[in-house]
Amino acid sequence: MTTPDVTEPRVHRPTMSTWWWTKKRSYFVFVMRELSSFFIAWFVAFLLVLVAAVGRGEAAYQDFLDWAAAPWMVAINLIAFAFLVLHVVTWFSLTPKAMDVRIRGEKAPAAVIIASQYVGLAVVSAFVLWLVTR
Repeated sequence: MTTPDVTEPRVHRPTMSTWWWTKKRSYFVFVMRELSSFFIAWFVAFLLVLVAAVGRGEAAYQDFLDWAAAPWMVAINLIAFAFLVLHVVTWFSLTPKAMDVRIRGEKAPAAVIIASQYVGLAVVSAFVLWLVTR
């Protein structure tokens, strides 16, 4: 006796374009925000190299400044800065959805949470600017 032919069930697997995320603005912003994490890491590494150069003395610091002033490095840092701004703006706008902030028992309006983050960012930035320029 022979066994009947058994085949695997056929499953429909729709194909998806590699560029699916470019079709809708919200998907595009999501992917760009995720990509911005690489540029945040770049800034951390860049600042660590700066601190190391400062720690090694004036000649190393001047070498770092010369390297950082190269046109390709300026271009990379401008692109990274644009992604940094995107990251901050999208992160701040997501915070009210992730946090349940209450003021006198009432849920705080999203605008208050977002505005307080920008105020905090401005205060910390002003303090760092004051430290660097004094």
